[in-house]
Amino acid sequence: MIDFTFTEEQELFQKAAREFAETKIAPHVPEMEETGRGWDPVIKELGEAEMMAITIPEENGGLGLGAVVRLIALEEIARISVATAMMMQVGGLGIDPIILFGSEEQKEKYLPGLASGERFATVAVTEPSGGSDPTGCHTTYKKQNGSYVLNGRKCFITNSHIADTQVVLAVDEDNHEAFSTFILETGMEGFEPTHIEHKVGMRGCNTGEIELKNCEVPAENLLGPEGKGMRVSMTAISETGRAGMIGCSLGLHTACLEAAVKFANERILYGKPISRLQAQQFKIADMKIELEAGRLLGYRAAATQDKGGRAGNEYAVAKYFTTEAAQRAAKMAADIHGGYGCMEEFPVTRYLRDSFILGPSAGTSDIMKVIVSRWALS
Repeated sequence: MIDFTFTEEQELFQKAAREFAETKIAPHVPEMEETGRGWDPVIKELGEAEMMAITIPEENGGLGLGAVVRLIALEEIARISVATAMMMQVGGLGIDPIILFGSEEQKEKYLPGLASGERFATVAVTEPSGGSDPTGCHTTYKKQNGSYVLNGRKCFITNSHIADTQVVLAVDEDNHEAFSTFILETGMEGFEPTHIEHKVGMRGCNTGEIELKNCEVPAENLLGPEGKGMRVSMTAISETGRAGMIGCSLGLHTACLEAAVKFANERILYGKPISRLQAQQFKIADMKIELEAGRLLGYRAAATQDKGGRAGNEYAVAKYFTTEAAQRAAKMAADIHGGYGCMEEFPVTRYLRDSFILGPSAGTSDIMKVIVSRWALS
């Protein structure tokens, strides 16, 4: 028998996450939209609510609740602010490599602070040369006097200016086949967040560039075995990162559907609500069908991961479907609003802008198809 229902604990968490998003996150959305900033109080709220502690083991100060609960939290938060959910999910993207590959000393040093919100994390892999091919990494490291010296530039890094703990991928200066990952901290000499991006959507989500100029990293900050950094980075992206984008997409999709239904029931044309027009009903039906299908795909992958299985392929399927579906839902929601869908006083304009950023994050839709085709052909 297959059980598609949440446990009682998961249902309680879902209720708590929705209340948290509606009461603590929603008040910050206008400032985030108007200024493109406003992330400091949001990050504080996430920490105080233990949203960053979900996947961290209890022995390291976390909740140890797993992938399904993380997906629940992200969906509920993204329903209110996908920009906040994006910062949260990338924070988890910086946490999980330490959980999976960190030494006991690294776990003791970093995880309790990341769980409590005293620290905030990210992963820095993408470079101007392209994010879809991490082997094209140009950020280098070399051993020097018992430490590692890093040089390079990372771009499109979510949480670039607000994360004080960054997992960075670099290639050996003398061996371009060897990649390693390092835990960097704000304040390290030669580590500098530089340009802040101004995106079409997710305006309150910090994204920017990082420069490393002879950045000296202590040997104990090497994360995982030297030369095995590609495995560290790609494990995090394929499961944690893509799972996070599924949560962001489901939440945004839900918001689009709710806004479309509300407007269709209230908008009167030809003497009746437009929700009684078949053309609008078909759009709403498409949105609902794809939302339910996306949830089944996403939560199946998360449940597989919680049972100890590898879920990279399942996450690729779900990431492709949910991000594409959320973009379609945002377009249909705007269409249902007619001319009002072009006015920023209605949230569907934000949803449409935000939806553009879902696809490229944690692997483009084309890359997801490559992964899925390899799975099917194997």
